[in-house]
Amino acid sequence: MVVDTALTELDRLHERIASRFARAEPRARVRAYVAGLAAGLERKNGWTLAEQAGEVSPDGMQRLLRKADWDVDGVRDDVRDYIVEHLGAADGVLIVDETGFLKKGLRSAGVQRQYSGTAGRIENSQIGTFLAYASSRGHALIDRELYLPKSWTEDRDRCRAAGIPDDVDFATKTVQARAMIARAVAADVPFAWVTADEVYGQDTDLRLWLEAQDVAHVLSCKSTQTVITAEATWRRVAELVDELPARSWRSYSTGSGAHGERISEWARIPIRVAWRGGRGHWLLARRSIASGELAYYICFGPRTTSLADLARVAGSRWRIEECFQQAKNEAGLDHYQVRDYRAWYAHITLSMLTLAWLSATRSSLVSTPEKGGLEPVGGA
Repeated sequence: MVVDTALTELDRLHERIASRFARAEPRARVRAYVAGLAAGLERKNGWTLAEQAGEVSPDGMQRLLRKADWDVDGVRDDVRDYIVEHLGAADGVLIVDETGFLKKGLRSAGVQRQYSGTAGRIENSQIGTFLAYASSRGHALIDRELYLPKSWTEDRDRCRAAGIPDDVDFATKTVQARAMIARAVAADVPFAWVTADEVYGQDTDLRLWLEAQDVAHVLSCKSTQTVITAEATWRRVAELVDELPARSWRSYSTGSGAHGERISEWARIPIRVAWRGGRGHWLLARRSIASGELAYYICFGPRTTSLADLARVAGSRWRIEECFQQAKNEAGLDHYQVRDYRAWYAHITLSMLTLAWLSATRSSLVSTPEKGGLEPVGGA
């Protein structure tokens, strides 16, 4: 029953994106590609996906990614709208983060030796910046950008060899984050907050842009970050938190994890002098009950926001990590063998489509007796 429900939902989703394909062949093949990504194969590449679809060579699957006439960004928008329909809620949170894709060689678009959070060290890799949507109904990836280091964008011949258009310039991860959030805002995605780690939280331009758009946010920052206090003095966030009395701290759960409830101690301090338009600024701190380790966040939002609200938003960031894990384990996010810029976007978008399909199916099954999880559903 679960598999039948999932395949019926795949048919609906395939029909939804059909207009993005100019010809019948890639339109049919994309369904087989997505079904293969969810099929539980050990490796999901052109050969294995072709075999799963009953094709004699990987040529068709490779052509789908590299050259077939279809609107990749249009499908991205369809994925976003599909997620909003199935998971959209007023408590939605947009979450920004990046993930690494370990690669060999020097020709894959954007590859270089760079820090990869996936590996936890500097490795030869590509980095993708992603936007996730999370609500009380579920979570999934809704947007993506390939990070291109300056070693690439300053070498246009190398870019052309990897299919990178001449008008694609260097953009930091925070600039990419801003573009993805702007697309979500323009598409009327229902969300109340944005959250991200300190890679994004330490970027003053991003924080000011979010504030100018009246986008409430909880962004992680370093202990050395300085802020303007309510007394109009500049102070390091770690110093301010160290001065808090014991009564300032409250324990909140931010959801269930692999080892039970994620319970931490939280405290906040109003910062900035002016509170305009019913909005306010806070420094938020999280303290581990087990180790005492501290984390810090700069926040902006409605003045009526409670400490529990800020803790919930900050604690929701782990959901994008769960999206990455699910997308890599269940939807082949990192199983590609492509070097071309357009092919990267095509594969990543179809992996996001696969994850959206699985997430929406899970959401629809959550109130039924058969909700024990999805088996591989890559049947024809």
